[in-house]
Amino acid sequence: MDETVVKSLYTPNCQQETINLLSKLTVNLPGIIFQVLQQQDGSVFVLYVSSGCKYLYELEPEVVQADFKVLYKLIHPQDIKTFTESITVCSTNITPWHWQGRLITPSGKIKWIQGNSQPELQPNGDFLWNGLVMDITDRKQAEEKLLESEARYKAILDAIPDLMFRISRDGEYLDLKSEGANFTLSREEIVGKHVDELLPSDVAAISLEAIAKTLDSGTLQSCEYQLPTLWGVKDYEARLVVSGQDEVLAIVRDITERKQAEVTLQNLAQKFAKAFSCSPDSITISTLQEGRFIEVNDSFVKLSGYERDEAIGKTSFELNLWVNDRDRQNLLQELQATGVVRNLEFEFRQKSGKIITTQLSAEIIDLDGLPSLLAVHHDITESKQVEAQLRLCAQRDRLLAETLVRIRSSLNLDEILQTTVTEVRQFLQADRVFIGLNNTNLGIRTLAESVDPKYPSLSGWSTKDEAYLQELRNLLKDNVVRVVEDITQMALSPKVKAHCEKFQTKATLAVPIMLGDELFGALIANQCSGSRHWQPVEIDLLQQMSEQLAIAIQQSQIYQKLAELNTTLERQVEERTAQLQQKMQEVEKLHRVKDVVLHTVAHDLRTSAMGNLMVLKNLLNQGVGSGEWGLGTGDQGKRESGAGDWGIGTGNQGKGGQGRIIGKVSSQSPIPVSRSIIERMIQGNDRQLTMINSLLEINSCEQQGIDIKREPVKFSTLLEGTSAQLEPMLTQNQATLKNLVSADLPLVMADAALLQKVLVNLITHSLQNNPPGLNFILSATVEDGMIRAQIRDDGVVMSKLECDRLFDLHVRDPQDCCSTSIGLKMYLCRKVIKAHGGEIGVISNRKRGLTFWFTLPLAKEAGEQGAGGRGERF
Repeated sequence: MDETVVKSLYTPNCQQETINLLSKLTVNLPGIIFQVLQQQDGSVFVLYVSSGCKYLYELEPEVVQADFKVLYKLIHPQDIKTFTESITVCSTNITPWHWQGRLITPSGKIKWIQGNSQPELQPNGDFLWNGLVMDITDRKQAEEKLLESEARYKAILDAIPDLMFRISRDGEYLDLKSEGANFTLSREEIVGKHVDELLPSDVAAISLEAIAKTLDSGTLQSCEYQLPTLWGVKDYEARLVVSGQDEVLAIVRDITERKQAEVTLQNLAQKFAKAFSCSPDSITISTLQEGRFIEVNDSFVKLSGYERDEAIGKTSFELNLWVNDRDRQNLLQELQATGVVRNLEFEFRQKSGKIITTQLSAEIIDLDGLPSLLAVHHDITESKQVEAQLRLCAQRDRLLAETLVRIRSSLNLDEILQTTVTEVRQFLQADRVFIGLNNTNLGIRTLAESVDPKYPSLSGWSTKDEAYLQELRNLLKDNVVRVVEDITQMALSPKVKAHCEKFQTKATLAVPIMLGDELFGALIANQCSGSRHWQPVEIDLLQQMSEQLAIAIQQSQIYQKLAELNTTLERQVEERTAQLQQKMQEVEKLHRVKDVVLHTVAHDLRTSAMGNLMVLKNLLNQGVGSGEWGLGTGDQGKRESGAGDWGIGTGNQGKGGQGRIIGKVSSQSPIPVSRSIIERMIQGNDRQLTMINSLLEINSCEQQGIDIKREPVKFSTLLEGTSAQLEPMLTQNQATLKNLVSADLPLVMADAALLQKVLVNLITHSLQNNPPGLNFILSATVEDGMIRAQIRDDGVVMSKLECDRLFDLHVRDPQDCCSTSIGLKMYLCRKVIKAHGGEIGVISNRKRGLTFWFTLPLAKEAGEQGAGGRGERF
């Protein structure tokens, strides 16, 4: 909270006047007064520091108010601990603060100070500390000098109340009687000493003056004084009588308790008088039986309107204060039963005649033997009005919330309108509430109405009188709320006046219902029993209800349009569905044609490729060690293959005699073919056959799924068999394979043959896309019930896009001679792993190479799938 606001809250006028008065009184004293607020959250604000701060601390009051902790820096290092402890104790326990200590001013002076503060609990739970800090440097110095003398006269203090002294006119102690008194000095330590030697100078002066008056007047003299003791400052009374020639007898008594009682009684009286006069609540003291006022405070004058001299001596009945006369009798009965009442609510009449509500607390007291009544009245009229307003607002909010829910949950506009006018009339306690429609073609008519049966109904009423309609529209033009508390006080046209008389309308509250910028109609409340003051919360309710009604009307209109659109949409959906079914039938026919073509073409291509491979391999095997191969034409070709067909023959340079010729039967010479060309032809046919087999396998997978024969497999054994199968290929490509897979891995449920194909395809991919000399590392770990296998190489890297698409079925780079076959095999690898219930992927390493990975479920996880069957169709 802002410090200025805190000051304003905790410095009422009377308190500020007291502070200002104390400031004037202490302006020339070596001390300051202060006021500190301690809030419930622990925050502290310095509300006031007097101008003595400049003298005592050599600091401006504003500096201390801005940051009170600046005073901590002035505390003497040897006294800072006791100061901190005293602050902590009083802040924690909310006890009075007392502390003495030294401080070092900014100029270097060492001063002794004494601080005292008293906490006051505020109504909101905060504590207000009012305190005084005094400069006691001189007193401390004097105390040090008095320490020596205190030992001499402390026995005198112990003799109270029976201690007696014989003292001469000049102040010499002649004798004493201390038996039974709390007195420690011996007779020898006192007798023969002067009062100046045993008593402080001011007390000694008082004593000498009292001795002189006693001897001169010959009458009893008494004097009171204070002496510092080991138990604090004590009050004493000395009574002196003449006891001889130029000597007196002094009887000394301790009156500290009596003085304290007097001070306490005086403080109580002052506090009561201050509380009585300054209380913001009305306080009265009256006789118990008659109720005749003995005393009243200023708040009573303000609350009742009667001046003090008008009220004192009069009874409450004579002032006509009680609204219900029996209330005082009930109050007396409650007091006689319990002796006290607290916070009873009564209605009282002010001098002006206004009725107010107060909470009365009363107690029977004895005032000089007269039974009296002390009563405190707390005005709660405004709070009662606020409570009523809050209840009204809560009812309004509930009504608005229910209307909003009804609008959102219902599409029946007539039901919404009728329920709204019924509940609004109940809330307003009005005689009539209705909703009027403004329509250019239909004029004005009533859509919904709730009316008290005692008054005419507007239901079914309408008019097409354009002049009358225009006048009614003008009353609500510019979207303005129309509030009429008394129709008779309004200047109206004869038609409107006749309308009000016909339907007995005395007061009206009308709120337009706007759909955008268009006036749809109005929500109107009528009072027919008489004029009425419309409260702001009632006007606000009708305004918000009109907005909700506008939403409901727009929602209904949108619903109608939506219904029309739904009808159109349903018809279009039926048409599109029929078209889609026709297209699906066409696509199904195309798929059947595709399957027939794929199977027929692939079968023919496969047969052709296998035949070419067999011929070329036989040809290559037979020609080992012979000369060039030739392709040509001639009579021999005709004899081998028939007229017009290609033949196979060997050249003249072959070892086996006459060469065979491959060519068209003609008389032309054979064409020489090298061994490398035959090998390339074989490789091409191998790739073609592999691609055809992959296509057929993919088609079979998509149609029927992968046929998996699951069985428990030891992963390390599976990898050993795969390594042996890959050995020729690795040797041919000068590659190495390092197997780091542990032999104690758990078993997996898998098809060993299919998994070996996956491993071979993954390693083949790396071999065919890298130069010779590649290095592979196989590893496997168990993670979350799965075996995760990894194949890492040190070849070329791939982009993220290439990694993401590697296992997809898509057209690859046509310049890559083996891209199609390898791509199909990678696609089949993913099919196989997913059919096992695992995942597969590839990661491009940061520096070199790729890492292929795939996961397989352990045997205990996969056992529920059975030992065989077809995998998923992807």
